[in-house]
Amino acid sequence: MSSLQVRLSASNPDSHWGSKAPVSFDSQSATIHLSGSDKDQIRSIRKAARLLDSIGIESVQLTDDWSLEQQWAFAGSFTTAKKQNHIQWVSDANQDKLSQMYQAMLFTRNLVNRTPEDIYPQSLANEVSQWLSTLAPQAVTVKTLVGEELQQAGWTGIYNVGRGSSRPPVLLELDYNPSGDANAPVAAALVGKGITFDSGGYSIKASEGMLTMKCDMGGAATVSGALGLAIMQGLNKRVKLFLCCAENLISGHAYKLGDILTYKNGMTVEIVNTDAEGRLVLADGLLAAGETGAGLIIDAATLTGAAVMALGGEYHALFGLDHQTQQKMQTYAEQEMEPVWPLPLENWHQEMCPSPYADTANSRPMKGGGAGGASNAAGFLSRFVPNQGQGWVHMDLAAAFNNTATNTMPAGATAQGIRTIARALLEA
Repeated sequence: MSSLQVRLSASNPDSHWGSKAPVSFDSQSATIHLSGSDKDQIRSIRKAARLLDSIGIESVQLTDDWSLEQQWAFAGSFTTAKKQNHIQWVSDANQDKLSQMYQAMLFTRNLVNRTPEDIYPQSLANEVSQWLSTLAPQAVTVKTLVGEELQQAGWTGIYNVGRGSSRPPVLLELDYNPSGDANAPVAAALVGKGITFDSGGYSIKASEGMLTMKCDMGGAATVSGALGLAIMQGLNKRVKLFLCCAENLISGHAYKLGDILTYKNGMTVEIVNTDAEGRLVLADGLLAAGETGAGLIIDAATLTGAAVMALGGEYHALFGLDHQTQQKMQTYAEQEMEPVWPLPLENWHQEMCPSPYADTANSRPMKGGGAGGASNAAGFLSRFVPNQGQGWVHMDLAAAFNNTATNTMPAGATAQGIRTIARALLEA
């Protein structure tokens, strides 16, 4: 069928549709009826987009007056894993920017939505490297450490989490350096959790908890999509990207409870839960990011169920010891219409996972890591960042993935966060 024209209206629908109907129709078009604040209107647009998708509308043409944010809200909610590039934007000054945002969103979502058989540590690193190199072929260089090379180089977290799989773990270091000057300062470093499948290891997950674990590389996809978006938007600063990629599986070579890992900064970590693996790989990524001297370090990860319990599935959790940088990130998120919410993080959160055998444990030996699990995980990460956490922000991506569609978002990856992080890179 031809595209359905969709327009916005501040008026009520005709009486036969009902006074509170979100959408009304005529023979060739649909009208979304808006009221309330700007945020209320964005939510109404998202709901209307989900409604149109649910009744089988295959493609749409947005007509008349839509702002950039209104078009973006519709696109994010109408686009599904099976239906993409079925939206015609309003012909205005926002068209090119929307196309860039949409390309980055699709890359991020499709990467997360792919099966764990398709996306494993090496293929994740390859997909990201190829896409970003296509966007800036003269400015991108790539280095990877694979399998035993990680152990030899001292990247103990990634190595141990991934060594139980026949597909080896990978640390990707991607250098975006538009000046071409090898001595150019690194303005920002991005770190992404790239657990391409998480069985929980010997702390094995229940089947229903394992079903969605293809999304556990959502942090790696999000920071990669954000860097790609920033490049398309004209990023002219040097940025390094570190993806910590591993499959957390069980085998005779897998890491075990009671193991003690020694990191490059001398920190020793007792393993009390092999399902608290994300923070183990991110610790390496944060140490690598710190070595760059970057003034801004952002890590992103689908790290804890505790963040989802605290915030639900529509907000990302935001942590930082540097409250000024954390506040900047929150401001960028508000401006880019990507909800985040700060959760507590203080220096004493480093002490919340004690071990009698090592400097720290990787969790607390109880379900979900116990009370304050998201803050305790952030406290663990803060042990591996430079300058007492100045310039560092941690994003726990509670809103990265929906296993089933909601009334505002389709099933699968959301790509929420790419605009916020891209904005931070452009402002760094």
